[in-house]
Amino acid sequence: MSVVILRFPGTNCDLDMGYAYEKLGAKVEYVWHTQDFLPKDTDLVVVAGGFSYGDYLRSGAIAKVAKIMEAVREFANRGGRVLGICNGFQILTESRLLEGVLHRNESLKFIAKNVELEVVSTQNPFLSPYKQGEHITLPIAHADGNYFIDADGVKKLQDRDQILLRYTQNINGSVDAIAGICNEGKNVFGLMPHPERAIEKALGGVDGLAMLGALL
Repeated sequence: MSVVILRFPGTNCDLDMGYAYEKLGAKVEYVWHTQDFLPKDTDLVVVAGGFSYGDYLRSGAIAKVAKIMEAVREFANRGGRVLGICNGFQILTESRLLEGVLHRNESLKFIAKNVELEVVSTQNPFLSPYKQGEHITLPIAHADGNYFIDADGVKKLQDRDQILLRYTQNINGSVDAIAGICNEGKNVFGLMPHPERAIEKALGGVDGLAMLGALL
């Protein structure tokens, strides 16, 4: 399997993600934001976490107009699988590949800690190794992780089985305690927690390993 990891100025979880997928046996390639195409053998695009362009305008708002994102949109529209984590989730919502927005945490503070999550749906390629209702633990590290969508949008997400993860304790104020969603086609997944930081017991747990390995 060939995994492409995007790099923007300020991306800082790319090597962590690359390490995780190499550990799982995947071929990993890093693609800079100024490139306007994806490698032909791409199976999965990962928009890694960090602070693209320093989040100076709005998290993900500048990255969405990078040259590489047009290629990512075309890839996703053809059914290609895209995974966005933390800042990557923000970029996917800004790019309208996922619905809703991420804004300031309710506490107005940066939060970095392990959190418990409920697996809401497994009817998708990203969370198929888990059981519906299972609780897993992953770390978060964000200031703008408060997911918002209006009431009609929440209902659509629920009706279409697009809510994949919820916080068991709503740590950042996200509507419906949403921690991760997918698109209607189930091929684009965004989440605020970091599965790539939960792949070894020495790091505190391995609950993220099955999530990253699901697509292999």
